[in-house]
Amino acid sequence: MKTIGLVGGMSWHSTATYYRLINEQVAARLGGHASARVSLQSLDFAEVRDCQLRGDWTASAALLAEATRRCVAGGADLVGLCTNLMHKNFAALEAASAESGVTAVHIADAVAAVAHREGWTTLGLLGARWVMEETFYADRLATHGIRVVVPDEAGRELVDRVVFDEITQGIFRDESRAAYVDVMRDLADRGADAVVLACTEIGLLVDTADAPLPVVDSAVAHASLLVDLALEPALEPALEPAPA
Repeated sequence: MKTIGLVGGMSWHSTATYYRLINEQVAARLGGHASARVSLQSLDFAEVRDCQLRGDWTASAALLAEATRRCVAGGADLVGLCTNLMHKNFAALEAASAESGVTAVHIADAVAAVAHREGWTTLGLLGARWVMEETFYADRLATHGIRVVVPDEAGRELVDRVVFDEITQGIFRDESRAAYVDVMRDLADRGADAVVLACTEIGLLVDTADAPLPVVDSAVAHASLLVDLALEPALEPALEPAPA
């Protein structure tokens, strides 16, 4: 079994979900007392959030790179970043892991693998404002032949506000759940085959049974791919983006 490196704490709620999902899958596949080999670095989200609000992505990249090196020093053979938004700094994490020949596993590649398996080519995208409005996430999905649709301005404002004012602080409100479902309905009306929960806490708010269209929970998809790679190295080529 390879050791899975996790760079988390953004927020700790979703990082706890990653740890649980990874260990549940390893136990189910290997049986007995089996559990995952994990090297975890959990950052102070307040420090990362300050970088976000100041627009200091250079500083946040440095935080992620150092956390990645610490994961590798702790024995990680592959590394995953337990957040969607901070994949804006994925290049820094990837470069830090590559210094030791360790693979960094992009969350959007995991989402794309689920979409391909289900035959979905258009995905609705819910996450922090940067994820929905900038191209770093959609561009990664596009390398796999997948296009995205995002909520309108009011929908993006609502989704982003709930992410940072509520769910990343462990607050889960019924009215916010209902509002997210309404946004999902609009994405379905505009051609989305499924919706990506591209904030790793959204799955803690909206259950798949509540959604009006199929859901790709990015945290679940990412954790599953990390386990695949830890237990089945032959799957590693699936990480490569599809030819343009």
